[in-house]
Amino acid sequence: MARINLLPWREQLREERKKRFITVLMMSIVLGAAVVFLGDLAVSSSVNAQASRNLYLQSHIKKLNKSIAEIKDLRKKREQLLERMTVIQGLQGNRPVSVRVFDQLVRVVPKGVYFKKVSMEDSTLKLVGIAESNNQISALMRNFNSSEWFTDPNLTAVRKVTANGERQNEFDLTIQQTTPDTEDEEDRS
Repeated sequence: MARINLLPWREQLREERKKRFITVLMMSIVLGAAVVFLGDLAVSSSVNAQASRNLYLQSHIKKLNKSIAEIKDLRKKREQLLERMTVIQGLQGNRPVSVRVFDQLVRVVPKGVYFKKVSMEDSTLKLVGIAESNNQISALMRNFNSSEWFTDPNLTAVRKVTANGERQNEFDLTIQQTTPDTEDEEDRS
């Protein structure tokens, strides 16, 4: 006789396949969840690490910006100090010149001439004075021309005035102040 298997083997096979499929599906879901969890953990840790690096960089950038501001401030102060030093050195260097200018003014003034006002702007000396005669004004201008400390005398105005019952000449004169070479000065001393 023929052997016929009447057991429900197809249903058992189907059940076994279904169990395997569910097992594989569950393992795939668990494995996928684990991969997603680990990926999220890795991304989160790298984001946190980058955030801490950014904070570190920002704090150092702030420190460097403060240092740069201090350096700019120090450079500005240095420039101001250098300007002051230059001015002071110029004043110190011109101190003897001012004394010599006044000394030379006294030497070039002829008798009968005096100054009412003396002002200096840069190297231009502006004088307002009184003289008894025009000849004394001419002598004053010649004396300025022959002096090493003054050049270019320019008489801008002469006015007749009466002072103390006498007629006198009031004049306005501009001259350029120069500094002679120090070698010439040493030769004369």
